[in-house]
Amino acid sequence: MGVFEMNHPLIQHKLSYLRNKDTDTKIFRETLNEIAGLMTYEATKGLRLKEVETETPIMKTTTKVLADPVAIVPILRAGLGMVEGMVTFLPTARVGHIGVYRNEETLEPVYYYCKLPVDIAKSKVFLVDPMLATGGSANYAIDYLKQKGVKDISFLCIIAAPEGIERVQEAHPDVDIYAASIDEGLNEKSYIYPGLGDAGDRIFGTK
Repeated sequence: MGVFEMNHPLIQHKLSYLRNKDTDTKIFRETLNEIAGLMTYEATKGLRLKEVETETPIMKTTTKVLADPVAIVPILRAGLGMVEGMVTFLPTARVGHIGVYRNEETLEPVYYYCKLPVDIAKSKVFLVDPMLATGGSANYAIDYLKQKGVKDISFLCIIAAPEGIERVQEAHPDVDIYAASIDEGLNEKSYIYPGLGDAGDRIFGTK
């Protein structure tokens, strides 16, 4: 498993809008979903296919479809901002939710909600959160999914800090990490720099 930084020109172009402090809520939200959709194309390259019989207007033939169920699980609340862009490419995906927030004093994850598809253990799961900072929330969510029997997990984020990547890889070396950008690091408050600010607040216009 590994870490994949998406250096595609379209992703990097759109990422500049997310970083800009003057980008309004509407553009921020739309651009975030566009990037998530572009990342989905890359992150799904390894999905298994199976052959099915299909009748075209001309004849019967063999075509290929996804072999396994797929689930998208955003970490609330900011992860919701990536779901729409992903389901554009994965319209049959089930969507679960895990509620975890970071205690700003201890920097440790705090759990508050979970609702997952009934077949989650059989699914390829894309766990999503725009920011991978300390890695605490990501590790908590991955631990939770594994406790539910999930064996195939990929983590998608927009911005990642090297510290968060290292922490997730140490705890879960079997989980691929996809990021639009790996930034310089964490500041004294454990915010990613240069970053793009608080993704949740910018998605939902709460600050």
